[in-house]
Amino acid sequence: MSLLEIEDLRVSYPVKGFRAKPIEILHGVSMEVGHGETMGLVGESGSGKTTIGRAVLGLVRPSGGSIRFAGQEISSLKGAERRGLASHLQVVFQDPYTSLNPSMTIGDILSEPLIVHGASSGHARGRVRTLLDQVGLPSDSIDRMPREFSGGQRQRVAIARALAPGPKLIVCDEPVSALDLSTQARVLDLFLDIQRETGVSYLFISHDLGVIRHISHRVGVLYRGDLVETGPAPQVTSTPEHDYTKRLLLASPVADPVKQKEKRQKRRELLAANA
Repeated sequence: MSLLEIEDLRVSYPVKGFRAKPIEILHGVSMEVGHGETMGLVGESGSGKTTIGRAVLGLVRPSGGSIRFAGQEISSLKGAERRGLASHLQVVFQDPYTSLNPSMTIGDILSEPLIVHGASSGHARGRVRTLLDQVGLPSDSIDRMPREFSGGQRQRVAIARALAPGPKLIVCDEPVSALDLSTQARVLDLFLDIQRETGVSYLFISHDLGVIRHISHRVGVLYRGDLVETGPAPQVTSTPEHDYTKRLLLASPVADPVKQKEKRQKRRELLAANA
């Protein structure tokens, strides 16, 4: 049994206006995430990939389908039942600058989820030091404020916060898109190291096919609310079958100007053929 099973997921948003019909954002998406696996979701802005993550986290209510986590149906959970999932299901958001409370020390930020789940202050403090070491931050970070850290360091703090309760699955919503390329590579390697050490699973959301290729075991490609292609990461990100995935692959930049020019020409030909 997979850790996360999504079947025929549909999400609709209301539209203003008398008798206006809701707009369906996801049109029956089915996928799964195995134990210790990274499932990458890739697509352009508005494709619905973030909506899937928000539905898994309970931030939007599905209009149809089911979401099962560790065998439990979770799409309709509310209140205390939903909060009870927090120790097993966590999230790392896109922006490391706004996802941390600027008025709290790093120690307090990381201790908070532990204390909420019943840990003593002493135990939480010890766990925080372990987490800081795990994400490659110095132990004196515990008494510092978020403003004292770079973007990559803040994202490491956000990752540590997600790891604090020992989750089984982390939803990663564009967690490196706000970082420069060299910092992106270091944070992605950190995600991989943590997965090897803990066995945590990731639902990794990104618009960047290169990032998805680096981090994922399997990949799902979303286009206008439909899952148009799934498969092993090397296959989908190198020799895709669907035309939309091919366009995504041709749109990703390369350092060689000659190869970049060739990719642009192939993309124009593919777009013309599907016009």
